Amino acid sequence: MENLFDFIGNNPLLVLAWVFTLMMLIFTERQKGGKSASPAEATRMINKEDAVVIDIRAKKEFGAGHIANSINVPLADIDRRMSELNSHKEKPIIVVCNMGQTAGAACRKLKAAGFNPVRLSGGMTEWRGQNMPVVAK
Repeated sequence: MENLFDFIGNNPLLVLAWVFTLMMLIFTERQKGGKSASPAEATRMINKEDAVVIDIRAKKEFGAGHIANSINVPLADIDRRMSELNSHKEKPIIVVCNMGQTAGAACRKLKAAGFNPVRLSGGMTEWRGQNMPVVAK
């Protein structure tokens, strides 16, 4: 540990450049996924703004439990099924995946198609973790 402080003291510009690079990496990775909404914010959007929930998980995972009234469009099929979503273009779209990681890719595709998407932060794992209601088929 003593060597670490010596290194920082002897190389302040190098350490500053490393911190700056790390911060830029974190910033750009967050921007790639687009905006996110917590489960509480998503609930508010559903209730007050008539948001549409798009679940991009596989059909089997969707059947095991999903947010009420959500539409299942697996990520692999999103390009092919984009036309099904055109009637929801004016509404906010909440994209849900398992853990909130793959929803960013779907959000980018939806945004490019003219939608207003946000991803559910933490995905269904966080939704269930906060004891939010889940519907199973």
